[in-house]
Amino acid sequence: MTGDHPERAAPPTHPLLAEGLKLFFPVAAAHAVLLPLAWVTLFSFGLPFADRVPPGQWHAHEMIFGTYGAALAGFLSSAVPEWTDTKARSGGALLWLLFFWLPGRLIGMVGADALILLAALTDLAFLALLFWYMLRALIERRSTRHGSFAVWIALFALIESAIRATWFTGHIELSGRLLHAGLAVFLVFLSLAIARINVVVVNHAIDPSGETTPYRPHPGRQNLSAGLVGLQLTAALLWPDSAVPAWLALAAAAAFFDRLAEWFIGRAVFRFEVLALAGANASAGLGFLAIGLAGLGAPVAAGTGLHLLSVGSLGLAVMAVFVIAGLRHSGRDLVLPPIAKVALVLMACAGLARVLPELGIGTAWIGLHYTLAATLWSASFAIWLVGFWPILTNSLKGKDGCG
Repeated sequence: MTGDHPERAAPPTHPLLAEGLKLFFPVAAAHAVLLPLAWVTLFSFGLPFADRVPPGQWHAHEMIFGTYGAALAGFLSSAVPEWTDTKARSGGALLWLLFFWLPGRLIGMVGADALILLAALTDLAFLALLFWYMLRALIERRSTRHGSFAVWIALFALIESAIRATWFTGHIELSGRLLHAGLAVFLVFLSLAIARINVVVVNHAIDPSGETTPYRPHPGRQNLSAGLVGLQLTAALLWPDSAVPAWLALAAAAAFFDRLAEWFIGRAVFRFEVLALAGANASAGLGFLAIGLAGLGAPVAAGTGLHLLSVGSLGLAVMAVFVIAGLRHSGRDLVLPPIAKVALVLMACAGLARVLPELGIGTAWIGLHYTLAATLWSASFAIWLVGFWPILTNSLKGKDGCG
């Protein structure tokens, strides 16, 4: 008997492995739920195996390179193929990213100083693979338009290496500055991402039909805040005891405040997704303002500014991206379900609860505000995870972009 064999169909890909954000947004959310609750309630601001490295530095590292690192992987592994019109990574390629991301999180959750080297190697492999996935798309398209993201990923990996090295050698003061630098790099990602996402979000808010695109961002605002954050990062590393980082922090604050003009769009600004992006931008401005004033001797704690950045700005921005991209990349219109609005409100409240008592508002909550902020933060990500799980695992036909 002769004849051609029919071509075997490829096995279907699990919905969560179809593209990066569908896997890594839930992974980041689950990590974000567990990390602060373990830090505040289970370990009471300490970690069982932390000895050389202060528990606070472990906690900050896991927020930046753990929760936000997974969110970054989800965003870039989906957005870059969209921007370059190349095939998105899926299936095993995403599982390799997860495989390298996970060990560092297990080690960081308990502060295992003895396993710093292992965590460093796996985290670097994670960032190197993410860098390659992005670079490969740019090479395939022969484009340099989004190359800045690749440059900042490389710097992010370099800072991660330096943090682990300083921990290993006991240079704790320097590792603290490097953690601030890692946070600043993520704020650069925030600035660059919002510059792209906000165009889609604001145009949809003004004209939900999508027939017109009345909003055009001012080109001068596209990269100014990111550039000034980069300068402030450099000055804080090289001249930490001078007033230069403080003045540059004020300049970065002014750049973020200037970008608020992008949200002067009338009543459409009151849509939740629009307000969330504006709130993240405003919190970044307030955070750098507090850092700058603290550096110039004002009665404001620099730590308050850092938490305005890490919880207020980045927390709200990441949650907004989870909601916006989660809907758009699942074939749904940008109409927020009630659970998404609750998640955004809780995240905004987490940021306020963390910093207001330190600014003299609600001082009776001093001490308790750590637990309150951690609970609101975890609740925000938990509610998003429960509400968006069926959305991410049951995509509708068609897929819209978010930038």
